[in-house]
Amino acid sequence: MENTTTAPLFLENLRNLTAQSHTALEALPVSESVVNPAITNAEYANYLNLMHDVVKDVEENIFPLIATVITDLDARKKVAHIEADLAFLGHAKDGYQKVLTGNLQNITPAFALGVAYVVEGSTLGGRVILKNINTALGHDAENGAAFFSGYGGQTGSMWKGYLAPFTAFEAENNAGAEIIAGANHAYDAIAAHFGK
Repeated sequence: MENTTTAPLFLENLRNLTAQSHTALEALPVSESVVNPAITNAEYANYLNLMHDVVKDVEENIFPLIATVITDLDARKKVAHIEADLAFLGHAKDGYQKVLTGNLQNITPAFALGVAYVVEGSTLGGRVILKNINTALGHDAENGAAFFSGYGGQTGSMWKGYLAPFTAFEAENNAGAEIIAGANHAYDAIAAHFGK
């Protein structure tokens, strides 16, 4: 049973202790390109190409570690959306790097939950990015912007649906430090990938 008094404190602590890594990732030129009104289709395709590695790694190597905690993972898969967007843009995905798990061994469920938290949380920002992509390039959920469309009108409820078992797991396992380490690892690994 989730301790409802500690969940908000844990989430605030998580946000505070990952803020520096999160801000550094958002400040990168690749990250800024998708919210720039002057974005080009080439910049957009480059972002999707990089993000494909991140999302594929999460779905193949992180999701299996958290499947008993987050039970609706099939509904959270997004690699096919990125691939559809890249195909619409006329770009084929070349190669694949394990951005998040390539250098890790013996990843615990707590650490994995922290990694997944970062990628799931990006669906919230995706709604803002979608508006820019739609205005600047004319893409929408059916035509080149399936990934940023996320869960559509269900985005908020899907996020809450992640946070409830996530915070319950933290409370039951006293796993805050490990979850935060996983989240910081994700932000830093994605930043290194985006900064190449």
